[in-house]
Amino acid sequence: MITVVDYGMGNLKSVVKAFEHLGVSIKITGKSRDIEKAHCLVVPGVGAFDDCMETLQDKHLVPAIKKHIYFGKPYLGICLGHQILFENHEESRKKIQGIGIFPGTVKRFTDDLKVPHMGWNQIKIYKKKCPLLRGIEDEEWFYFVHSYYVEPIDSRIVAARTDYGINFASILWDGARLFSVQFHPEKSQNSGLKILKNFCDIYDRHKKEKKCS
Repeated sequence: MITVVDYGMGNLKSVVKAFEHLGVSIKITGKSRDIEKAHCLVVPGVGAFDDCMETLQDKHLVPAIKKHIYFGKPYLGICLGHQILFENHEESRKKIQGIGIFPGTVKRFTDDLKVPHMGWNQIKIYKKKCPLLRGIEDEEWFYFVHSYYVEPIDSRIVAARTDYGINFASILWDGARLFSVQFHPEKSQNSGLKILKNFCDIYDRHKKEKKCS
């Protein structure tokens, strides 16, 4: 079962519907104890960074999410769930920090670009061995809606980039089971379903490895 975190800002209906289309069982929760017990976590998100982090903190979800990641269990962050993995966010007026899994900053697109970056765009694959990208072609199209982009200090975690005035990181992978994407796979038709199916397969392999250990 895949656990989807509900903190009041995620595009839950579309995400859940996409996983259900793949025949996957889903548990939706906003409780820290459920997240601590989860074997596989998806954190979607749409909206303002400060509101997101304040809600996660008020619900005591930050420690549970961090523990899940540190234990090496599968994690998929989507859009805002991708950005909260970083320490700093330029949108934050209250100087609230993100979860801080990755060192780096979330930056705003420059004023000479149309913001938000909305619509279909391509990815350039940098890590062909990334299991989330199995069956995904270089320069495949995905659907984006965002005004900010992540800029990691460690470029080795960047699995794919997208060109929108700058060449920003659109897929991250820590080399294990931590993945995040700036685009919305649940809105990206067949390409997006491939991404979600690959994540389900990663979770299935994780379960088998646990049984064998």
